[in-house]
Amino acid sequence: MKQRALRISTVIKNVVSNLIQNEIRDPRIGFVSVSDVEVSGDLRLAKIYISPMGTDEEKQASMAGLESAKGMIRTAIGQAVKLKYTPEIQLIQDDSIARGSELLDLINKVTAPKEQEEEKE
Repeated sequence: MKQRALRISTVIKNVVSNLIQNEIRDPRIGFVSVSDVEVSGDLRLAKIYISPMGTDEEKQASMAGLESAKGMIRTAIGQAVKLKYTPEIQLIQDDSIARGSELLDLINKVTAPKEQEEEKE
């Protein structure tokens, strides 16, 4: 990704994160974080990766709430990023944080018995 696209993706990530935390008042949106933003080379498309937390139903509800606020998100991006065209946005569910947490739990379960055995000796 080029330097300009990287700068714009960082600005978009900050704008969307701030918007979700402070301005979107949809009760369906639970705890979510913006994990990454990818901007196309022509700056007309922004893929926003969202990591929702909770049960599968809560994740689906959060994504539905964000989809309904897509226009508001795009407007805020257009005001923050002065481009000829405001990028179209795609909200993509990203479960990598949850998977990483599960892997850490598994690693801790495997290493915990070994640590207990070493303490006994």
